[in-house]
Amino acid sequence: MMSVEDVHTYYGPSHVLHGIDLLLEKGDVISVMGRNGAGKTTLMRTIMGLTPARQGTVGFDGRDITRLKPHDIFRLGIRLVPQGRNVFPKLTVEENLRLALVAQKSADPRSELEKAYDRFPILGQRRQQKVKGLSGGERQMLAIARGLLGKTRILLMDEPSEGLAPLIIRELHDTILEIKTEDITIFLAEQNVKMALSVCDRHYILEKGEIRFTGTTEEMSANKDIMIQTLGVSA
Repeated sequence: MMSVEDVHTYYGPSHVLHGIDLLLEKGDVISVMGRNGAGKTTLMRTIMGLTPARQGTVGFDGRDITRLKPHDIFRLGIRLVPQGRNVFPKLTVEENLRLALVAQKSADPRSELEKAYDRFPILGQRRQQKVKGLSGGERQMLAIARGLLGKTRILLMDEPSEGLAPLIIRELHDTILEIKTEDITIFLAEQNVKMALSVCDRHYILEKGEIRFTGTTEEMSANKDIMIQTLGVSA
């Protein structure tokens, strides 16, 4: 469904991603893991067109999208749940969702809102509440709900468990598994190794902008050296 081939990305003169190759199959849940500064967020931004690759190709559904603008990539059904949520604190929950629907040009925005509230009932209860009064977990739910409005085909999630309490991380885990049943491809950048291993089908490990490992959950769990050397954790 999506391919990244020999991608090199820079911030000014700084060479951040070095020849990245990866493949996302339809309906898969794929993780990219690595320590801080490994290049996970840059990879997400490159796919979304926010920090375009200087070299290489990002392909989606048989089409080269490397040079497309972020809003055009969004309209193809590729959505980003950014690190830090990036919701609007002075707007209500519903205003945040309605704002995201502007770009969707949905024929039935009320139906889209109700689907979001059905998925996350707490958002329905808080729909008229200002976002600045929500907990971190509720803000994350709002960010995910926003990314799932309309026809989402690939959901990019950048550090979704960051700063969340263990109970909320468990709820996030269940949400990702639920989304997986809807045939939406999920690409997850995550430092929480336990959660990534429990929800994802395959894994990539980034180190200093290069892929050091590719494999299934079973293959990764069995590779103690790569877990310790690149992630600093034991299997």
